[in-house]
Amino acid sequence: MKRRIGSVLIAMAAILMFEGAADAQSARISDDVVKIGVLTDMSGQFSHESGEGAVTAVKMAVEDFGGKVLGKPIEVVVADHQNKPDTASALARKWFDVERVDMIANLINSSIALTVSGLAKEKNRIAIINGSGSSRLTGDACTPNSIHYAYDTYALARGTGTALAKAGKKSWYFLTADYAFGHALEADTSAIVKAMSGEVIGSTRYPPEAFDQSSFLLQAQSSKAQVVALAGSGNVLVNSIKSAQEFGIPAGGQTLAGLLVWITDVKSLGLSAAQGLVLTNAFYWDRDDETRAWSKRFYERMKRMPHMGDAGDYSSTIHYLKAIEAAGTDEAMAVMSKMRELPINDFFAKNGRIREDGRMVHDMYVYEVKKPSESKSDWDFYKLREVIPGDQAFRPLKDSACPLVKEG
Repeated sequence: MKRRIGSVLIAMAAILMFEGAADAQSARISDDVVKIGVLTDMSGQFSHESGEGAVTAVKMAVEDFGGKVLGKPIEVVVADHQNKPDTASALARKWFDVERVDMIANLINSSIALTVSGLAKEKNRIAIINGSGSSRLTGDACTPNSIHYAYDTYALARGTGTALAKAGKKSWYFLTADYAFGHALEADTSAIVKAMSGEVIGSTRYPPEAFDQSSFLLQAQSSKAQVVALAGSGNVLVNSIKSAQEFGIPAGGQTLAGLLVWITDVKSLGLSAAQGLVLTNAFYWDRDDETRAWSKRFYERMKRMPHMGDAGDYSSTIHYLKAIEAAGTDEAMAVMSKMRELPINDFFAKNGRIREDGRMVHDMYVYEVKKPSESKSDWDFYKLREVIPGDQAFRPLKDSACPLVKEG
């Protein structure tokens, strides 16, 4: 009996040694590749804000970098999280644990971005967020392994909320998507409105998949608020703006504020429906010669102009690869240190920098959607109202809830 037990123990030890060697061999093989995972919405209501555009932008960055870094090939893998945090978590864990993905990009949907950035910290990998907006990502939910790159709800609120308050729009009613992004957008905008002597006279929260906004819009209309603020995104936002036009909300004197409007939304709406919308954005394809040149290349692949998520995915991927090169390794903490150290100067941002809370600081822009008569060509949608310098666009570190921010 003792001999049989001893044999079993020896066999088990051999199996464990084999598995350990296999894991070590797997790690060595994986270390010969820098792997980027694009975790995004490929088919749902946010796919026009991410999806194929995000994948295309990341792949363009890899190609432009030369396809290798530190002599290692750069591989891009893609998955659809279907806007389900559990699905996203399972995919991210598999990527980190089994497929040895070094960095996960895009992460549209704030609930998913919050989940995956936490996993990146746990697994000592990197998450770079361009699709999602919740300012919690650099607030109480910040991590040393994540970067919030293109925009956030504070910057959107600072831009659009301030612009409308300056125009004398003091009373607000919110239609808010009932998930992390919508909550943060309403909270940040409400704070701006109240700081400028305005008031919030009501709000309604709706399920993110509630495509029929009729009853909610009627409540907003009956409130007589000067501003009906749409704190949501995706196809639901587009439907809301169309319905608001049909109900005569703008015609009745109320200002419709889309607090996150993508250029693809304006394309879907058409200028007749979208004209006059005031919006805040990090990127516009027709801003200058550099933005036009890159956007033309993107258009050749996607047959549409890029938005700030696409441009941010490209810019942040290039910055990530430059940091690996500068660090001489793809180890997460060394790369994060270099990403914070190196300035960002490209078509997306000038003198951009990554703070200790993970916020990439850069200028933001307040635009107004043109009237059809003002547009000279397809995708000629915006006229500039204001440039917000980066040090004013994002929440000051002194007001940060991020535990990584040193006091004093």
